[in-house]
Amino acid sequence: MFKEFKEFAMKGNLVDIAVAFVMGAAFNKVVTSFTAGIISPLIGMIFNTDFSKMKYVMKPATLDEAGELTGEIAILYGDFLTATLDFIIVAFIMFMLVRGINNMKKAEEAAPAGPTTEEALLMEIRDALKK
Repeated sequence: MFKEFKEFAMKGNLVDIAVAFVMGAAFNKVVTSFTAGIISPLIGMIFNTDFSKMKYVMKPATLDEAGELTGEIAILYGDFLTATLDFIIVAFIMFMLVRGINNMKKAEEAAPAGPTTEEALLMEIRDALKK
């Protein structure tokens, strides 16, 4: 059973998927940092608010006996919008990556199967010299 598991784990596809997963997680952190550090402040400047702290307060906070604010219930739609923007950026970059790979595959498939005109001419000259 251990041998069978080792063969399964060492297959190229599984290792490729593991590497892609790790790279995707790292890429997601870069995009999240980009969105939080660059995009959100720019959007916040446009709307004159901190984009990540946008929320709809359903029940405001109250002061407890110790004088601390507690009990606020709010919908944090700023966090949701930031996460949605992260997703759109990642999805767009993945789309462009897959599109580029597909275009490269099409270019390889569209390569001429037969000889080029120069090669055909050289073959004719070779054949004529053999006679």
